[in-house]
Amino acid sequence: MKRILRVILIAILTLFVLSGCSSSKEKLYVFNVGDYMDMDLIKEFEEEFDCRVIYEEFASNEDLFVKIKTSKQAYDVIFPSDYMLERLVSQDLVQKLDKDKIENYKYIDDYYLNRDFDPNNDFSLPYMAGTVGIVYNAEKYPEGIHKWADLWDEKYERDVVLYYSQRDVLMVALKKLGYSMNTQNTAELEAAKEELIKQKPLIYGYLGDEIKDILVAEDANIGVVYSGDAGVIMSLNDDFKYSIPKEGTNLWIDLMAIPKSAQNPELAYEFINFLLRPDIQARNAEYLQYSTISSEAKKMLPDEIKNNPALYPPEEDLKNTEVFTDPTEVIELYDRIWTEVLSGL
Repeated sequence: MKRILRVILIAILTLFVLSGCSSSKEKLYVFNVGDYMDMDLIKEFEEEFDCRVIYEEFASNEDLFVKIKTSKQAYDVIFPSDYMLERLVSQDLVQKLDKDKIENYKYIDDYYLNRDFDPNNDFSLPYMAGTVGIVYNAEKYPEGIHKWADLWDEKYERDVVLYYSQRDVLMVALKKLGYSMNTQNTAELEAAKEELIKQKPLIYGYLGDEIKDILVAEDANIGVVYSGDAGVIMSLNDDFKYSIPKEGTNLWIDLMAIPKSAQNPELAYEFINFLLRPDIQARNAEYLQYSTISSEAKKMLPDEIKNNPALYPPEEDLKNTEVFTDPTEVIELYDRIWTEVLSGL
């Protein structure tokens, strides 16, 4: 009986120790948009900081907002875009950053700092950046496609794909008409809606992540895409080229922030600092084909990437760009117009 009791006691102690080991590792909850990080970096961070990263993905900035505002799940690091950061700040959902805890902050280029959506970078730091432009099959269309207005030309019928994205699609029509992509003017937004309804019979469709596959396979030959997706498409099919339309476009900056509800903010700081380390930034940028926000990291990239004008356009191509602002004040108007575009009313 004593021997049996001792075996039972040892088993109980072993279970206790094992459970203690498994729970002793710090956990970091990360919420990022789909397919937006080299997952090998997650493994390296876990090894370097002896922790476990629970990594989840969202489909859109709006999904991120709803989850942060309503979910009981506490995330430690989130990756909103520029305009969504504004909304999160206005709703008091993200905390102020202590930049003294982020040594690699010094590697961020000034060009990406102190933007209107976060003037002093009190609440966020840049993650990646890029533009929205037109990727096209230069073998099929050697004349090139260099204006948003070209996408209404009937000779491109059923050969154009766009993201299933309210802001990006409206931006195309607004810039075609010469308006700001951040307009809150009802008449301008209604005019953009009418343009998109006219265009709708000409397009292949509004798509999600599959947009890259459709273009690489040449099921469609013109796409309105983020510059990083353009880089991937061109790397897989060298008939494609990328242009930033003459009417101007969106310069986007995706960010890293720490929610107010974060349970492990100290490890969140370590993760942000890790991602800003130039060698890590370079590897992530090479994997993603998006623009690094660090000149030091850019130096480490292969020549074919850092000299690619789609990913790192000349300065003159960026003069006529805008950064999205939060449309919360007129969000019902935006939602109604987008619904009417989709329904073709």
